[in-house]
Amino acid sequence: MATESNSYQIRLARLGEVARLQQIENEAGTLFAGLGLIDETLDLSFPLGELKRLVALGQVWVACTADDAPVGAIITSVREGAAYVEELDVLPAHGRRGLGARLLASVCAWAERQGLPAVTLSTFRDLPWNGPFYRKQGFRELSPEEWTPGMRRIRQLETTHGLHVEQRVFMRRELAGKPRPNL
Repeated sequence: MATESNSYQIRLARLGEVARLQQIENEAGTLFAGLGLIDETLDLSFPLGELKRLVALGQVWVACTADDAPVGAIITSVREGAAYVEELDVLPAHGRRGLGARLLASVCAWAERQGLPAVTLSTFRDLPWNGPFYRKQGFRELSPEEWTPGMRRIRQLETTHGLHVEQRVFMRRELAGKPRPNL
C-alpha cells in the first residue's frame, strides 16, 4: 500500500546528509536513462562543494519518511534576484505522492519570505515529471527573449554537461509576496 504524502515531513537539509542527497540525485536520475535526453557520458552530479554551501545557507530542503530518512530533495540558489531551482529529486520508490510539489511549495514560501519576486528553473519541456509538472505548479515557459544573461550561461553549461538543450525550457513562477525593502 502506498504511503500518503502527509506521512512525510519537509524540512531543511543538514550538512551530514550531503552524501544521502547525492544518492537521491543519482537514483532519481535513473528515470532519464534511455530517453535520449542526456548524453550520459557527459552528465555530472551536482557539485559537492556547491551543495554543501547551499545546505549551510538553508537553501536545500528534504522530504523525509516518518523515521526522518530523506527520500527527496530540492536544491535552490538565488540567481539574478530570483530563487532558482537547481535540482529537484525524489527517489522513484517514493514518487507520485506529491513530494515534489511539497518541496517546490517550500521553496516558493521561502522565496516569498526573502522578498524574491519569482522562482525560476530549467527543465525538459515535455517529460511528464518535468515541464508539465511545473506548469501544474504555476510556472510558465519563458521565451528566449525573456532569458537573463545568467540563463544563457546555464544553457551553455547544460550543453557542456550533455543535456539535449533543444528539449529544455526555462520556466518562471511569479510570487505574490512583496519584496522586502533594502535596509
